Amino acid sequence: MSELNLILLGPPGAGKGTQAAHLVDDFGLPYIATGDILRAAVKDGTALGKKAKEYMDAGDLVPDDVIVGVVAERLEQGDTRDGFVLDGFPRTIPQAEALDRSLEAMGRRLTAVLLIEVPDDVLVQRISGRRICTDGHVYHVDFNPPEQDDVCDVDGNALEQRPDDAPEKVKRRLEVYHEQTAPLEDYYDDLGVLQRFDGTRSPDEVREHISATLSTLRLEESA
Repeated sequence: MSELNLILLGPPGAGKGTQAAHLVDDFGLPYIATGDILRAAVKDGTALGKKAKEYMDAGDLVPDDVIVGVVAERLEQGDTRDGFVLDGFPRTIPQAEALDRSLEAMGRRLTAVLLIEVPDDVLVQRISGRRICTDGHVYHVDFNPPEQDDVCDVDGNALEQRPDDAPEKVKRRLEVYHEQTAPLEDYYDDLGVLQRFDGTRSPDEVREHISATLSTLRLEESA
């Protein structure tokens, strides 16, 4: 069976986390989030993990060469032999180019980049409408409101909006995405691996569309 080497791409609030979980369940692929593997490398004390820790402890951004190295190490582990789902990386074209070189050195290539598209105004509504209680129960003022305003149905705790979910913060996060990460759409489109999905549809519909697309790609590759 051919590998499914996948990247999830899309703005904050597009539903990448939900679809990542489905890809893990539907295809048995390991989910690789950059933040998780950086923390794991630091915890394990690998050479790259120690280098990353120096930057993180100083409050600096971890440079691309270190992040790429950590990702490459993770992609060489045995559980990725049938493929992987990469989320949160790459974020920029230089990172994408470095990932391409790393995969080529391993004799591998990307199967598809799954872009979940959602308009900014919908994303602002989705994210800024979220409310959460201290025990982690999540609501939405429009789509999943509590029975009583600002009170958790389960435990009666007050519901709050996370600071990062305030509309102005969400808009700024989207600006950063459009400036730094959205250029990857053209980059991967030019390479012929970009697949677009309508993130305004229900999560189940998006899941079915992604699953059908990947099944078709596998059939085409084995033909």
